[in-house]
Amino acid sequence: MVETKDQETGSLKPNNSILRFNSPLIQVILIGLVCFCCPGMFNALSGMGGGGQLDHKAVNNANTALYTTFAIFGILGGGIYNIFGPRVTLFSGCSTYILYAGSLLYYNHHKQQAFVVVAGAILGIGAGLLWAGQGAIMTSYPPAQRKGTYISMFWSIFNMGGVIGGLIPFVMNYNRETAVSVNDGTYIGFMVFMSIGTLLSLTILHPSKVIRNDGSRCTNVKYSNVVTETVEIAKLFANWKMLLIFPAAWGSNFFYTYQFNNVNGALFNLRTRGLNNVFYWGAQMFGSVLIGQIMDFSFKRRKTRGLAGISVVAVLGTGIWIGGLLKQREYNHHDVVSKSLKLLDFKKSGSDFAGPFVLYFSYGLLDAMFQSMVYWVIGALADDSVVLSRYVGFYKGVQSAGAAVAWQIDTRNVPYMTQLIVNWALTTISYPLLALLVIKGVKDEDKVAESDEQVQMDYQKQSNDESINPN
Repeated sequence: MVETKDQETGSLKPNNSILRFNSPLIQVILIGLVCFCCPGMFNALSGMGGGGQLDHKAVNNANTALYTTFAIFGILGGGIYNIFGPRVTLFSGCSTYILYAGSLLYYNHHKQQAFVVVAGAILGIGAGLLWAGQGAIMTSYPPAQRKGTYISMFWSIFNMGGVIGGLIPFVMNYNRETAVSVNDGTYIGFMVFMSIGTLLSLTILHPSKVIRNDGSRCTNVKYSNVVTETVEIAKLFANWKMLLIFPAAWGSNFFYTYQFNNVNGALFNLRTRGLNNVFYWGAQMFGSVLIGQIMDFSFKRRKTRGLAGISVVAVLGTGIWIGGLLKQREYNHHDVVSKSLKLLDFKKSGSDFAGPFVLYFSYGLLDAMFQSMVYWVIGALADDSVVLSRYVGFYKGVQSAGAAVAWQIDTRNVPYMTQLIVNWALTTISYPLLALLVIKGVKDEDKVAESDEQVQMDYQKQSNDESINPN
């Protein structure tokens, strides 16, 4: 229970309201809204295939630059977050999304990809900062027994951005059945939302000021320093826990290129791609809630719940990739380039539209369940924001390195079937390694409670010592 001072008597009184501004719930909702406006809109933009452009090469090259810098600053992002705190880190990161959307607006008129590629590289820096901070908040703020619920809540708010973002190109291009690239208003709409998200990032509190209802703090460290963070980040590359996460991290954004460009971008016309994105990101909301319930409430022991969640995702994922394999046998890269493949329209293609639509919807469902599962595992490895910011930074860095490779693979016209098989293999390899990590590295709640109690006692002792001897 949180305690606050009575302003009249100076005595402590209980305050367990979940609507406190410094409560984990409110702060996770706020970071969800920030990601709704910035990466949520970016996801909707990417989901159209080629950023809404006919020629995917400019955006593929921009995404390669983006995920290359993201890989570096994803890993460094946790340390930067610990040094500068959330407001500076998140505001700096969010502002780069506006620049990227603006570069595509510029490309709509001038068809010069240099600006788009540079903006992509800058966005990679910003995304590394944003996602390291977001990951620290989402995994460390909630109480140990409700991390899956908070992760699913964040994921639902965040992916609502993809839903709304999908509606923007759908509405703005509804009557442009033969259009090959989106209009200016589409990009301007994205930029407006991204600007709102950038301002919202200033409402996020430092983790040392966030207090759970049981009185525990998300971290007792107010700010770190460069030397400490450099040493701790370097240690991650020899950390057995991070090595077990590596395949899941590498594969968790690797499949976006294939799904966005070679499923949604290859099979559907422009307005239908926007509609598909509404349901793709809507499926993510459902998937995150489903896996969150399994990993928080399915069994009494936390380890058992973790293993159950991994098993469910493994079975469902295998089924979805089998469905993708069956569909992929029907077309290839040559069919798309030669335009011999008739593009599907949600109003005119009838039953031919249904199967590919369900497949794309299922890919969205799997993405949310897979990533929420990984975040839950990371969040179960520790409770302190400082430690988890580094873990999540490592995860996002490796994830982005994989994505950078994936975008170049597509640029070099690697066969669609090969891309599918590689994506399927990466996710499949991840499941037993994550299960091993849960067995070896995750504590059950009773042991976590003992650890939290000791940390809180140490913090109280430190506070008392500082009040006695402030120098």
